[in-house]
Amino acid sequence: MITVLQRVSEASVRVDGEVIGQIGHGLLVLLCAEQGDTDAVADKLLVKILKLRIFSDDAGKMNRSVQDVGGGLLVVSQFTLAADVAGGNRPSFTQAARPDEGLRLYERFVAQARAAHPLVQTGRFATDMKVSLINDGPITIPIRMTA
Repeated sequence: MITVLQRVSEASVRVDGEVIGQIGHGLLVLLCAEQGDTDAVADKLLVKILKLRIFSDDAGKMNRSVQDVGGGLLVVSQFTLAADVAGGNRPSFTQAARPDEGLRLYERFVAQARAAHPLVQTGRFATDMKVSLINDGPITIPIRMTA
C-alpha cells in the first residue's frame, strides 16, 4: 500500500459541495491499495501511521505520534498514488488494486483505524472529492508498505 501523510492543522473533504469528513489537528492520510496488497499489509501500515512520531513535543522536537497528541485521522482513498509515468506523459495506473479489492482494503483500513483511534473521518471511495487542508510544518511523508 502507498500512503502520503500530511500533518495538518485542519483538513476536510467535500462531495457535491457537502463536507463529508473533517478534522482539526492530525493527519490527512491519502491511501492507495496496490495489486497484491493484503489485510496484513493494511494492518501493518495502520500501526506505522499511528505510532509515527511526527508531532512536536514541548521542546519542539518531532517526538510524538498522532495518538500521543490526540489528533484526528482523515483517510482519503487516492488510487493515483500508484501512477507510473515511466512510459510517457500519460500516467498508467495498472499497479493500483482493482476497484473491488481497493474498496475492500480501504474499508478494512478504516474499520481497523476506528477500532484503534478515537477520531477517524473519511472521504468516499471512487468519488470526485475536493480535499482542503492546512499543512502543518509543512510535514509530508510518503510511505510504501509491503508484506
